[in-house]
Amino acid sequence: MWGMLDVRAPLLSVKDLHAWYGESHILHGVTFDVHQGEVVTLLGRNGAGKTTTMKSIMGIVGQRRGSVRFEDRELIGDASNAIARSGIAFCPEERGIFASLTVQENLMLPPQVKQGGLSLETIFELFPNLRERLGSSQGTKLSGGEQQMLAIARILRTGARLLLLDEPTEGLAPVIIQQIGKTIRALKQQGFTIVLVEQNFRFASTVADRYYVMEHGRVAETFASSELDANLGKLHDYLGV
Repeated sequence: MWGMLDVRAPLLSVKDLHAWYGESHILHGVTFDVHQGEVVTLLGRNGAGKTTTMKSIMGIVGQRRGSVRFEDRELIGDASNAIARSGIAFCPEERGIFASLTVQENLMLPPQVKQGGLSLETIFELFPNLRERLGSSQGTKLSGGEQQMLAIARILRTGARLLLLDEPTEGLAPVIIQQIGKTIRALKQQGFTIVLVEQNFRFASTVADRYYVMEHGRVAETFASSELDANLGKLHDYLGV
């Protein structure tokens, strides 16, 4: 493992996390920390366990054991709705936009779980495209990039301060990927903490403070953004980048 020791108490601490889908044992002792205000990226090939790690944090896998502590509260025994109400929001890869609802209806649907959710005006400053689509466009009539913006915008209303973003750039045009990156950096400046699953390493390198490389349901390596250049060879071996 690489990286400097951080003496601050982590906002999110995952220790020896195991997860199953039915009889399939997917995670084999995942351990990592995320500190307040960081953007942390989980990297790895398809099937490495990145998305399952996100779902396990949220309690939406068949079975899990180990420890998931958020703000020093143990979540491993909690139901997914209780985990969401603790202040963690999950934006899945499939986005989950409601096809029959307008942009505004999609935005207003999630409940506020904590004080401090972003106002619509602040959201439109982050995603100006959504303002233009607000009342007239149903969810599935949006472009892929607009659907991704809506999926992220929707969780920003809840008041959650830890955001789990699963493959937010998947299938998007380069100009939209740049806008998503700009938004993630703006959210970090506003005090959000973000865990990001990405296949697009080049995108991740523009936003992440630290990287955890996953392989076979475990964290294989970790390093800080300042150590990126020195470890490109190992990243190539793990990811084929």
